[in-house]
Amino acid sequence: MEQEQEQEQEQERDQHLRWKHPRISASGDPTLRRFVRKQLKEQPPPSQGKISLRSSPCFSSSYVAFQSFLTLSNNLTILHQVPEGHVGVYWRGGALLNTITEPGFRLKMPLITQFELIQVTLQTDQVRDIPCGTKGGVMINFEKIQVVTRLHKDYVYETLLNYGVQYDNTWIYDKIHHEINRFCSAHSLQQVYIDMFDQIDEKMKDALQGDCARYAPGIEIISVRVTKPTIPESIMHKFEQLEQERINVLISIEKQKVAEKEAETRKKIAIIEAEKNAHVNKILMQEKLTEKDIGRMQEEIEFQTYLAREKSLADANFYRLMKEAEANKWKHTDRLMLMVEVVKLVVPLLPPFDLETKVLERLVRTIYCLFKICPTGKQV
Repeated sequence: MEQEQEQEQEQERDQHLRWKHPRISASGDPTLRRFVRKQLKEQPPPSQGKISLRSSPCFSSSYVAFQSFLTLSNNLTILHQVPEGHVGVYWRGGALLNTITEPGFRLKMPLITQFELIQVTLQTDQVRDIPCGTKGGVMINFEKIQVVTRLHKDYVYETLLNYGVQYDNTWIYDKIHHEINRFCSAHSLQQVYIDMFDQIDEKMKDALQGDCARYAPGIEIISVRVTKPTIPESIMHKFEQLEQERINVLISIEKQKVAEKEAETRKKIAIIEAEKNAHVNKILMQEKLTEKDIGRMQEEIEFQTYLAREKSLADANFYRLMKEAEANKWKHTDRLMLMVEVVKLVVPLLPPFDLETKVLERLVRTIYCLFKICPTGKQV
């Protein structure tokens, strides 16, 4: 853990060296770079959350001598280099010149003109250890806030003329302290730490960009990254308990939802099964009804066939009877009736044995002949 903190501090010193002292970073003299890094390493942790050679409460005599040497070297040099991503600005007699140079090798008048390198690409400023009090009076601390900014090249002269080379102290470091404290004082610990923590980045960005757009339009706020604040241990323990309870409640809710889903699934399965059975029963009932309809149709056909057959038989019988009656009508003549009366009178007079003799035969023939006689008296 200590090694990681040491590496992080080393990276911050290198980053600060590139941001605030680009001439040293761009120079090829490793002795100067090692000296500045050593001075940064000897400084105590910054109380205002920014790393700066000027913010150290204990300047050593060697560092003062180095600053004097650096200023003298800046004044004496004629040829200087402007690295990529920077522009060169110049002062003559303490007055800022409106000359802005592009990257490359440039010339200046020694002893009269001083120059500084200003970064015009994206840069990240880290503001550390920002204490603030919430609406309820609880003190919390933001260990690190990163602000990604960019100074537009067209506004370099105007920005430096109004706010100097350390313009980010005014609009980034000091401003972020003010905005964080204002936000914390208007919200409770619950809101700052949990409910509205995801909104702090955008709120800080909007606040910084609003003031910069009004007073320093050349400064563009790209993004703000806020780390989780540090709160007292006792409150942290309570938050952990609340979080555990919330998780338990969420687990119970999820279990309830799962149970409801399972019950709903079973209900849907039962409904589908009932609908399937009803559909099958409907099909079976339809089949039975169809079979009954077919049987009824068959019975109807058989009845109609039987009825037609009986009607035909009745008609035939009626026709036969009509014909017989018609035939009988032709047979029942006056002569026939006379002969029948004669037979009724004659037959009782005959002896019994003569019924089987020629007398009976003659009588039969006589009757037959009578039956063959038409009403007109003609023989057929």
